[in-house]
Amino acid sequence: MFGKRRKRGRHSANRGTAQPEVESGQEVPEEGPFDESQAPDDGLTRLDLGSIRLPVPDGAQLQVEMDPAGAVRAVHLLTTAGQLTVSAFAAPRSDKLWPEVGAELIAQLKGDGFRINRENGDWGEEISARNNEVHLRFVGVDGPRWMLRGVAAAPSEQQAAQAVEALYELMRGTVVVRGTQPMPVRTALPIELPEAISRHIAAQQQQQG
Repeated sequence: MFGKRRKRGRHSANRGTAQPEVESGQEVPEEGPFDESQAPDDGLTRLDLGSIRLPVPDGAQLQVEMDPAGAVRAVHLLTTAGQLTVSAFAAPRSDKLWPEVGAELIAQLKGDGFRINRENGDWGEEISARNNEVHLRFVGVDGPRWMLRGVAAAPSEQQAAQAVEALYELMRGTVVVRGTQPMPVRTALPIELPEAISRHIAAQQQQQG
C-alpha cells in the first residue's frame, strides 16, 4: 500500500513532536511527518497539495471538499478501511498547539454525543471518538511553526483499526510546506490542487451546472 519504511515503537521518546529544522550536516529523520527542510529523497511518490505532500496509498480515491467561495477546504482520501484526512495549520514557533486543539476537540465531540478515549499513540496523545455511526481517531503532530492533524473515520471497530494504521503510515510520509510568511496561529495552510485535478473538478461543475 505504501513505500516500505521501518516502524519505530509506538511509545518512542522521539515521537512527541516533529524534529526541528535540519541544519547542514545533520541527519534527515527516517520517519515523518517532515518539514520541507527535512524532505527525504526516498523515491516515494507524493501528491503535491501546496502546503502538504501526501504519499497517497494505492487504490485510494480523492474527495475534494470546497467552501462556498470556491476555495479548497480539505482533501479526503477514501480507502477500503475508511476516510483519511490530513491538514496543516500555522502554529507558534516555540510552543505546542496540539494539546490545546485536542482539548477543544474533546469538548466539542462530547457535546455532539461521542464517547471519548484518550490514547497514547505514535506521536503522543491521540483522541478516539465513536458513536453508533462512526469511529474517529484524531492524531496531532507539532512541528516547526506548523501543526499537522490527521483524522481517520470508519464505520466499524474492525475497519477503524485498519484506518488508523493507514493514517499513521500516511502521516509518516507526509511533508509539510509551511513557508516563511507570517500567519495567525491556527490558520489552515492553503491547499493547492494539481492542475489536472482542478480541470477535472471544473469539468464536473460545468456538467452539473
